[in-house]
Formats: sequence, structure tokens, C-alpha cells
Amino acid sequence: MDALTPTRVTLPDVTLSVLDEGSGPAVLLLHGWPDRALMWEHQIRALAAAGYRVIAPDLRGFGDSDRPEGVEQYTLRRTAGDVLALADALGVEEFALAGHDWGASLGWAVATFSERVSRYAAFSVGHPGAFRSAGLEQKSLSWYMLWFQFPGVAESVLPADDWALLRSWAHPGAAPDDPAAARQVADLSRPGALTASLNWYRANIDPATFVGVEPPPLPRISRPVFGVWSSADMALTEEQMTRSAEFVDGPFTYRRVDDVGHWIPVEAPERTAELLTEFLAAPGR
Repeated sequence: MDALTPTRVTLPDVTLSVLDEGSGPAVLLLHGWPDRALMWEHQIRALAAAGYRVIAPDLRGFGDSDRPEGVEQYTLRRTAGDVLALADALGVEEFALAGHDWGASLGWAVATFSERVSRYAAFSVGHPGAFRSAGLEQKSLSWYMLWFQFPGVAESVLPADDWALLRSWAHPGAAPDDPAAARQVADLSRPGALTASLNWYRANIDPATFVGVEPPPLPRISRPVFGVWSSADMALTEEQMTRSAEFVDGPFTYRRVDDVGHWIPVEAPERTAELLTEFLAAPGR
């Protein structure tokens, strides 16, 4: 099987490494922390074969994309601008969107504020309003978000003992040579990469409002939304995904994937491709 070959796409204030495969209606796939576009490899191939143009960038700070310095470079406002600027650069007006982890949070933002999104599939991370009001269980699972706020601390602890904490927490039960963990470790081990990835948390998580229960005042989403959560997720509760329906005026569909950890597109590649293909083919905008 031929390797997927990325291209460099220069945007107004960042250059991204982008996988762009197939032809047809456009679908943008957004990865999360601490990964890269290649996590969607199986889905990229499947969707391209099904007649879609699949665009998957390494988001700023990750993979082979630029890693600008400064926490302010990683706000959702900036990264959402990257998504829309990328669509512009590639000649795409309307597109379907899917995201996982931080890519899902970013996807919620883009789907909320841009009419260019025809439909949205969120993997693992629910609507920010549902996440905010999901209760103490979710907040306890999100302990790392606050720990990441301290500059230099995670940068010192995470790489210790061959990234033992990352491997045991984010990939519980995985073999020592697990390819997903190995890919993440290799990426984060490059100069400046770990700090750039942590800046996503530092730019967008406010400790002062972290324990709040009131959902942020965001416009409601009128287009079709698909939420997918996995029962062995180490960081996210089912409630924060299922309650996302409360913030969507368009059709909301939910699917639970049992006995799969946080990395749904990697751990359940065929099921993820099937779910995405079904959602993209469903009637309605």
C-alpha cells in the first residue's frame, strides 16, 4: 500500500502539512492531542475510495506543521481561522467536518460559527456546553488539563522514563511497541514540540472557570451533528457527549463504541470509517 504523501500549504500566518486525497465532496478531518493527521489514515483511504475528497492537516503545533512560539498562537480563534484558511487555499467552499480530541473541540467551534460546514462528526469530545456541565466525574478525569497549565512541569515529567506516564495513562494496556503511542512519542520528542502541543491547553483552558457548571453562551448548531464516544475512554464521560444534543437544533445522532479506548479512529479503524461513511451519506444538510 502506497504511503500517504503530505503537501505543505502556506496560510496567512502558518504553514501546515496536509494530506489531501481523493476527489468529490470535501471532508476535513481534524486530529487531537498529541497526534497528527496520519491517525486518520484508514478513514482517509476509505472515504477517498467512497468518492470523497479528504483533507487532513497536521494542526499548528503538531506533526510536520509549523510550531509558532507563544501561548497566544494556539487559541481556538486562531486555529479555527487555520481551518477556514486551509479550505480557501484548497479551493473548497462547503465541507463536511470531523474531529477527534482537540480536533473535536476545534470542530465544534468551526461548526458553530461557520455556515460553510455542511455537517459535523465529533469523536470523543462533546459540545463545550455539555463538557462544562458534565459534573465532577468529568472534571476529575480532566485533571491533566489543569496540570498542563504550569509551564515547564509537564515538559519535565512527561518525557521521563521513556514517556512512561503518557504511555500508561493515555494508552493503558498497550504493548511497548504500540504504533500509536510510538508515533506520538516520536513527534513530542522533537525540539519545541511538547510545549507547542501543551499550548493548546494553556491558550484555551481557564482554571478560573474550569469548575463552573454554566455552559458558555454559544450559538446553537442547526446542521446535522454526529457524536461518537468509546466506553474505555480514560479522559471523557459518556454524558458530556450525549448531552451535546441539548445544544444542537439540527439532527443529532449518537453512537457508542464499546471496549475501545480514547483513540477511536486508531483502535477501531474500520468501525470509524463505517460510521463516517454512513453519516456523510445520510440525507440533509
